[in-house]
Amino acid sequence: MVFDLLAPVAALAAEARLPFALEIFERTASTPRVQQVVQLSLAPAFLLSGIGAVMNVIMSRMIWIAKRIETIEDKMEEHRTPRQVREFGWLMRRRKLMQGAILFSTAAAVMISAVIMLLFISAYITSQIGTVIAFMWVLTMALLVTGLGFFLLETRLAAIGAQIPRD
Repeated sequence: MVFDLLAPVAALAAEARLPFALEIFERTASTPRVQQVVQLSLAPAFLLSGIGAVMNVIMSRMIWIAKRIETIEDKMEEHRTPRQVREFGWLMRRRKLMQGAILFSTAAAVMISAVIMLLFISAYITSQIGTVIAFMWVLTMALLVTGLGFFLLETRLAAIGAQIPRD
C-alpha cells in the first residue's frame, strides 16, 4: 500500500533525476530482493557470532592473566619468590600471545561486518563488487585463523606452565 502511494514519486524521480535517496528507495522496495540479501548474509552473521564466542573465551583468559600479573606486581620486588619471578615472565609471554589473538579476532569481526554491509549494498548498486566481497571473506578467514593460532600458542604455553630453568 505504501509503495502504491509512492509509485508516482518514484516515477517522478526517474524522470526528473530527483535525489539519489528516492532512487535507492525504489530499488529497495522489492521484498524478494531484500529476503535474498538477508539469506546471503546469514553465513557471515553466524561467523560473526562464532567470532564473538571465541573472543569471549579469549577475554576471560586475558582477564585472568592480567589479574595474576597485577597480583605479582603488587608485591615489592625484594619480596617476590623465585617461583613468582618465573611465573611473571611466563604470564607476560601469555599476555602477549593473547593480545595478538584479540587483535586478529577483532580485525576478523570488523572485516566480516564489512562483508555483511557490502552484501546489502551490492544488491542495490549497479557496480559488480563480488570480487571485493570474496577477497574480504578470504581476508576474514586469514585473520581469524591467525587469531586462533595465537590462541593455540597461548593455550600450549598455559599447559606447559612456568618451567623451572634447567642448569
